[in-house]
Formats: sequence, structure tokens, C-alpha cells
Amino acid sequence: MSALNEEAPFDALRGQLQDAASEFADGPDALQGILLGIVDDVDRAVREPLEIFPVCHHSPASAVAMARRLREKQPKVVYLELCEDMAPLLPELKNCRLPVAVQAFASEVKGFPAEWAPLSVVAPITEASAEYQAIAYALDTPGVELVLVDRSSDHVFQWQAGATEPTDPDAPPAEEEAALHGDAVGVEIGDLRPRFAELEEHLLHHGRVRHWSEWWHQYVELPLGDSDHDTYRQVMLLIGSLFRRLAPGDTERVRVDEDRERYMWTRMREHLATTGTDPEDCLYVCGAFHASSRVEEFGVRGSDTFEISPPSESTWQYGLIPSSHAAIEAQFGLAAGSVSIAATQWAKNLKRTRVQPFRLAGQAGVKKAAGPRKNAAAAVPVTPQAPSDKLTGFLRSPPALDRLDEAELLGWSVEIVRSARRNGYLASTADAIAVFETSILLAGMRDRARPTPYDFQDAAVTCIEKETVPGRRDVRRLVEILRGGDRIGQVGYDALPPLARDVHDRLAPLNLKLQQRGVQRALLDMTSQPELRQCSDVLWMLRHLMPHGAARPIMGERELGKQSVQESWDLALGTHQRALIELGYEGVSIEQVLEQRLRRAAYAPNATTAQVLAAVEDAVLHLRSGRLADELGTRALEVLATERSVDGAPEVLRRVRRLLAYYRISRPVLPSWIESFASTGYAHYCTLLPTAFTDEDATVRQVAAMLGFLFSMESLALSLGCDRTQLDLAFAQSHPREPARTALLWAAQVQLGQLSRAELRERCDGLLADPLVLSSYPLHLSGFLHALEPVPQLADFVVEAVSNAFARLPDPVLLPWLPTLITTLRSEGADLAPLLIREAGRVFPGRLAALDAWVPPWQGAVEVPAAPVASGGGTGRRAVLLAAHPETCDSVAELLGCEGTWETEAPAPSGAVLVGRHPETAAALEALLAGV
Repeated sequence: MSALNEEAPFDALRGQLQDAASEFADGPDALQGILLGIVDDVDRAVREPLEIFPVCHHSPASAVAMARRLREKQPKVVYLELCEDMAPLLPELKNCRLPVAVQAFASEVKGFPAEWAPLSVVAPITEASAEYQAIAYALDTPGVELVLVDRSSDHVFQWQAGATEPTDPDAPPAEEEAALHGDAVGVEIGDLRPRFAELEEHLLHHGRVRHWSEWWHQYVELPLGDSDHDTYRQVMLLIGSLFRRLAPGDTERVRVDEDRERYMWTRMREHLATTGTDPEDCLYVCGAFHASSRVEEFGVRGSDTFEISPPSESTWQYGLIPSSHAAIEAQFGLAAGSVSIAATQWAKNLKRTRVQPFRLAGQAGVKKAAGPRKNAAAAVPVTPQAPSDKLTGFLRSPPALDRLDEAELLGWSVEIVRSARRNGYLASTADAIAVFETSILLAGMRDRARPTPYDFQDAAVTCIEKETVPGRRDVRRLVEILRGGDRIGQVGYDALPPLARDVHDRLAPLNLKLQQRGVQRALLDMTSQPELRQCSDVLWMLRHLMPHGAARPIMGERELGKQSVQESWDLALGTHQRALIELGYEGVSIEQVLEQRLRRAAYAPNATTAQVLAAVEDAVLHLRSGRLADELGTRALEVLATERSVDGAPEVLRRVRRLLAYYRISRPVLPSWIESFASTGYAHYCTLLPTAFTDEDATVRQVAAMLGFLFSMESLALSLGCDRTQLDLAFAQSHPREPARTALLWAAQVQLGQLSRAELRERCDGLLADPLVLSSYPLHLSGFLHALEPVPQLADFVVEAVSNAFARLPDPVLLPWLPTLITTLRSEGADLAPLLIREAGRVFPGRLAALDAWVPPWQGAVEVPAAPVASGGGTGRRAVLLAAHPETCDSVAELLGCEGTWETEAPAPSGAVLVGRHPETAAALEALLAGV
């Protein structure tokens, strides 16, 4: 640095810092090295021929200084610290309402660990940021070139160590708006935060603030808002160098930071050498942390030893996604509401300094300017001047006392009370006065001449919020809304990927504002408007592809063989715009994306038979593609042949039954894959059945599903060449030990004809009669309940068995079993409960009065003695129709070769026949009446 100190402007500052280090430190070496090193970093950056403009991420002071400097210097080339592969997207910012984020997305990962997929990098942009000012100036000014010089999105993951940063305690909760960036890696443009925890704690403690965002706003943002260009540059370089030199020894992070600086300076020297641009006509916009770099590649005369590695083979897609203040705060560890405060401060700075900001022509969400700027004004010749020391005066000057704006604070206090009353708080004018006075009191306690938005927020929480929150929002959230709320950006139609534009075009007949945030109701009457059926197809595919809530059906269903004539939907595509945009990275149409996802799910290494059958069903439902369904069905057959467990048997049974029923009514011939699936599944489950009956890992429901598959597919499998002997051998080798599985085996034997119902009833009666096994009877009933899946004809017997349990089981056994019965029916027998209820309704009497005289049909009717036959052997009243028409009987007798004559009918018995048969009742009634 001695060569640079011939006219060193910072000699006086160096001397003062050296004296201070000698006086206050134990020795001059340690502290002196840090303090003088900071001054050397500032001096080196200021003397660089290519002007370095240090910025802080989303800083209004940086944005104002940037707009002022661009109008003064009017550079021909702007180098910007942003991923170089994102450059083609920047002109599309004019079609968006800020804030938005530039995103690079890779779903096909090559050269990285598979668990990292999908790869995503975002760079959020707000209007109150120096980056946007530079972009707007370069894109709308003729003859100006914008060059992005930071590492590419691919290099972000190449240099990533794989370790995640700890979550910041000041970060806001991951709500819907805060999750707009998802799990994407954020590009930290101008990130300024001390990496030395003790330093940050020291600054917060002595600054009497709670978090870093408040300290920065109070001690850096406000003082630099009105400073000149040289003062702003030197202060930002000083802060960047201080944080850099006091950073802890995280070698991996330091290595990445230095590689980024080498990368950027290498790209800038390459561009200067290729175009021959004078460095004096360029401006380098980067974070203050990187502006004070000490790498050998620093400067236009730095070394060219850094080699840039080639990108990986991953396929990257690029687009713009909506962002929000909360998403930016969550991703970069800022305090809740800090970006909204920055937006408000940006508007105040523009009004106070009267600096004209740069905005892209036709920028969405911005008021139209009075007159568009066609050509840039002629650049004012800037006479090269030696850099002067602005740091000494800035560091020595006392803080400017900003007088209290009583009108602004009073307006805040009145508005927060009004908002609190609307949200259920019992606030009054007295609370507004209390908030006003408490804000001033808190500012005085924190050595501030004027309350900051953070002081006002603390005062409002203290004075208005009591023990409970009556509504959905607390007072802290109401203050954030008062300051402007969480502004959420939107990507315009022209900036959307082709898939998203295609979705909007196909849903245009709904006549809804699909880009608007919030939930909208769509009513589809396909009978009167057949063209809406295409909209229905799109909505069902979006429901399958997008997060829950983006497209939610209220009325209507889509099942195999069924088609709704009317549907009702709740749509929130504007709220989930990011998810729709990311679908565009996977294909050009939702049909293509859905097909790719179904293939990916079916051919996954851990795919199960049930999952592949679900993909087959989705292909038939949404894509109506017989080709894809047949291909995925063949894949399901392959997966079934390799499975050695029965975990997915219930789901396999349910889906294959549904597909088989659909194909039988929609196709003249069954597809070959489902025929093979039936025969292969028959042999497969016959092989696994004996093991499943004794395997502790297999549940009773899974074994019942296996039996259901065997019995329902038996006729089809036998017609395709399967042997019934396989099933007989499987049952002969099945020897369950648990009561539930034993009952399931008995039910299956009844279906096969190996056990009659009478024998099954005898076995159940024997269980109830044996006190040793009486406690296991409820477990047998559980097996019978699951047996309704393979043998639904036993529904009447299950009702009989349950009724006998209620009638004959003792209370110590019955009462503990009832909760188990209810939970079993609710969790595993939801489809079986209607069958039981219907059967019980058929068996039991419909009226309570008839219940006392009701005799269960399984107990048999009481035998009634035959009535005395009158002399003459007449047929009585039992053959009236036969006696009235003897010709039919004569013809049958003649056909059978029987001979006989007709007898005359005996006279009908007179009197009460029933009293004669049961005289005891009449005698008891007579005794009762005699007693009366």
C-alpha cells in the first residue's frame, strides 16, 4: 500500500486510529492491524479505476444513492452482482408488479446428489433496491449495456458445501406469504450483517435495539439517506471491510465468498478486454462485503489465475415468480416488517431529496410517468479528482437530531386504534393518546430524538394488546398492515411461461380474474355449456398437480365410468402463481407434465404395486390415454411379481376392482395387462397366503384383502389358465394361531364350500359355551368383520354373531370390547359398516313395540302342534285353491302316473281354535277376572 500513499487522503485518519489503538489496546499490533486494515481497504477500493458502488440488500439509502449517481455519471456499462445466466429474464420485469424474484430451476439433476433435486435459485427484486435502479437505467437507456458478473446458478450448487445455515431467531414464521420462495437458495445481493456473533450482540446491546434490522435502520439507513456520493461510498466500504475482517473462521464460507469475488472480477476483465470499454465509463454494483475484497484478482489490473469450472449437465429453466416482503424477510433472516419499513422510507427519501428514480417503461403496478424518456441526456464530463477523506468528518459529526413529527405520529396512533377496534379490541381515544406518549417515552429511553416505527410498534403492543387476541390479527400484525402491509408481487401474463399462459387461455371461458389473489368461485354447467367440459378437464389436472387450495372441487366428482354434469370449484391460481410457474419448468402443457409425473412415480425404484395402479387410474381419468395406461399397467405387473409383502394388498384390491369394472363396461375386450395381472396376482397371493396367516407383520385387514383378490379374480384367473389346486393347497397349508385370523379362515372355508354354515354356527356356539376361550370371542368377531371384504354373503351371519355376543357375553368381556369394535369399524371397516347396517335393518324389527315379541330368525320358529283333523279327513282351509281348481292337480297326477279320487271337504271348525289348543291362557284369564 506504500505505493498508493503518495497522496493518501486517509493519512490523518490512519494516524488517529493508530494512536487510539496504542492507547486503548494492550498492544498496538492486534487492534492496529484491524483498524488500519479497514482504512487500507477503503483506500484501495476508492482508488480503483473501475468505480465500485457498494450497496446493501433492499436498502432505500442505497437505492437513492444509486439513482443519484447514475444520473450524474451515466455509465455506458453496468456490472451487476447477479447470476450471469439470469440476464435474459430481466427485460420481463416490466410485465410484473414488484416485488418479484428471478428464479433458476432444475428438475433434472446431473452432477449433484439426487436428494438435492429439484434445484432452485431465486434473486428477489423490489423497487426500493439499488439493483432495480441499475437494471431500469441500463435496460431503458439506449447505448447502455447491463452485464451480470456473479457465478451462475449451476455454480451456486457446485460451490455449496451441503451444510444448511442455522435458522435465525428473528426470522418470521413460515406462513403462506413467507413461503413464496419455497426451499430455493437465495442470492444475497449486498448482504450486510456481521458474521461475528459477539459483535452483533454488542451493537444491539449498546444501540438499545432488539434485532439487526432495527440497528441498521437507526444507525446506518437514516444517516446515509441525505449523504453525498463520496460519503456514502466510503461509509459503506468501511462497514463492509469491518464485517469482513471481524468474520469468524468459517473457512468454507470465506472460500465461497472469495471465489465469488474472483469470478466477478475475472468476468469484468474479460468483458473489458473483449469490448475495449474504458473502465472510467463503467460502474460495478456489488455488495459492500465484496467491495472491500483483498483477493489477488481484485481490480482491472488484478491477476488472471482464477479458472472457472464448466457447468454441470443439469437442465436449467428460468422464470419470474411472485415474491413478497415476508418471503424476503424469511429467506434472508430480516426482522418481520423491515422490508415494508424500507419501502416507506424509500418513498420518504424520494420526496425529501427530490431524486427522480428509474423505472422500467410500462412497469406494472406503477403510476404512468408524466413523459417517457426517449433518449438519455448527454453525459456530463466528470473531471477526475483525487479521492478525499469523507470518513473523518462523518465519524466525528454528532448524530443529526431529527425533530419529532407530531402530525405523523399522531396519525399513526389514531389509525392503529381505529384498526384495532375493527379487529375486536376495546380501544378508545385514550389508547391513542397512550400510544402517542409511550412512543415518545420509548424513544427517549433509547436515546432517540424521534420515535422509529419499531418504537411505535412496541408502544402499540404495550397499550392496546391485553391478555388475549380477540381476532385473527394481533397488534403487531396490525402495525405492519398500517405501515403498508406485506406487499405481494405478481408476474404479468406476458412474462409467464408457455404452460401458465396456456392454462389461463383454456380457463378463459370461466370469465374469472385468475391472476387476482384470493379465492374465486367457478360454476360449470356442462349441460347448457358443453365447452366448459374442457375447463373441467384442466381443473381436475391442476388439482392433481398443484398444492391443495389452488383448485378445490366443491361439487362434482371424477371417477372411472362417471362424468359430472355440473361442478363447482374454488380457485386460487393467483395466490399459488409460483406453483403454476414452476409447472412451466417441467413442460409446455399440463398434459405433458402430468404424464411425466405419472411415469416418474411408476418407475421410481421404491414404487409399490398400489402406487403404480394409482398412476394407471390417473392416466385413464385425466389423460384418457389408453397407451399410457397400458404401459403403466405392464409396469404394475412387473412390480407385483417382485413384491414379497402384502402391505399394499387392500389398496391393490380396491384399485384393481375399480379398473376391472371400468374396462368391462368401456371396452369390448379386456386389456392384456389386466388379464395378466389377474392371473399373476392369483398365483402370487396363493403363494403368500400361508405365510400371511402366520406373519405378525401382516394385519388381518391385509390378509382379508388378499382373500378378496383371490375370490373376486378367481373366475377370470381360472378362465386364463390358472389352476384351482393352487388355492386349495394354500388353504391346506394355512394354520393361523390368532383368533381373528382363525375366524377369517373359517369364513373363507365357507366361501370355498369346505365348511357349512351350520358347522360355522356350531363352532361359534362352542366358543360362547367354553369359559376358557370366552374372552377371545371378540377377537373372532373382528376376524368375521374383516371377512365381509372377501365374503360379503356372510353379512347375516356376522349380524347373528354380534347379536349373540351382546346377548351372551358377560359385562367384563363385553364392555372393554365395545370401544375396540367402534374404532375398528371406523378405521378399517368404513366400507363394511353400511353392509352390516343394511343387513341389521333387514333382520331386526322396524318398530320398538315389536322388539319384545321378536324372535331372531337364527333361533328358528317355535313348533306349533297340528290342529285336530275333523272326521272325514277333509283338507280344511289349507287347500282352498286346490279344491277350487282340481283340473291342474289331475293333469299333474296323470303326468306322473298317479291314480286317486277326490275327497269331499270337511266342514270348517267352529269356535276359537286357538283357545282349544292353549286352554291355559283362558284359565288364567278366567282366574284374573274372577279375582276382579
